[in-house]
Amino acid sequence: MSIVDMVKKGKFMATAEVGPPKGIEIQEMLETAEMLRGKVDAINATDQQSSAMRLGSLATCCILKQKGLEPVFQITCRDRNRIALQSDLLSAHVLGIENVLCLTGDHVSLGDHPQAKPVFDLDSVSLLQAAKELEQGKDLAGKELEGSPKFCLGAVVSPASEPVEPQIIKMEKKIKAGAQFIQTQAVYEPKKFEEFMKATAYLEVPVMVGIVLLKSAGMARFMNKNVAGVHVPENLIEEMDGAEDRAKKSIEIAARLIKEMKSMCQGVHIMAIGWERKVPEVLDAAGL
Repeated sequence: MSIVDMVKKGKFMATAEVGPPKGIEIQEMLETAEMLRGKVDAINATDQQSSAMRLGSLATCCILKQKGLEPVFQITCRDRNRIALQSDLLSAHVLGIENVLCLTGDHVSLGDHPQAKPVFDLDSVSLLQAAKELEQGKDLAGKELEGSPKFCLGAVVSPASEPVEPQIIKMEKKIKAGAQFIQTQAVYEPKKFEEFMKATAYLEVPVMVGIVLLKSAGMARFMNKNVAGVHVPENLIEEMDGAEDRAKKSIEIAARLIKEMKSMCQGVHIMAIGWERKVPEVLDAAGL
């Protein structure tokens, strides 16, 4: 079932991520996905996250679907031209994958193959437009398709960016291009998120607030310095710094943030980055 259909049923959505392995050993990934069964409504398969070469997101989504789980196909523009992007979208449809999150993607200089050539033939907005064209029965060259796919298209915005106005403009463009739901970048300031949601209420699409589990004060400081659109306030950094059990404190903080922002949006997207097995504990602590 699509994310939008689940939201229409009045359900507060919960999604999480699995990171495909760097290789072909998928058992650990499957065990992680199994732990999320019944706890989350859908599972994002990341697409070469942080520009590090891994098993493909499309293959991962297919495996999750075969296991009876609902995948979200993350597809980035970094590694494919428009021919490959459109082909992968068609492939997703015939494999029964409905939910698609369209991303521009991190630059290759951040990953483990910095010498690779980045593509970026399209960006996230034009990728959304390409997906909508496919749904209308034509490719980007205007050629007729033999049958049309159907997707539930998603996009990403960063509510904590300063200034936030460009993000609102970007969100408008993505929705106009075809985005039907939004998963946000990590948010640690409920007040800022509330202001963002009020400013974008007229756009009327489901928004899932993003939470990245903090592993340490050092990680929080690193994100503040290096990750665009993310700001961890000093009080949370101090909480992590003084914690005897960092994992327990991380779960506590994530659950508290979800409780504070739950009434402002339609769902939560948890990015655990290696701590996926802690996601059920976060959701339980948040009362979801």
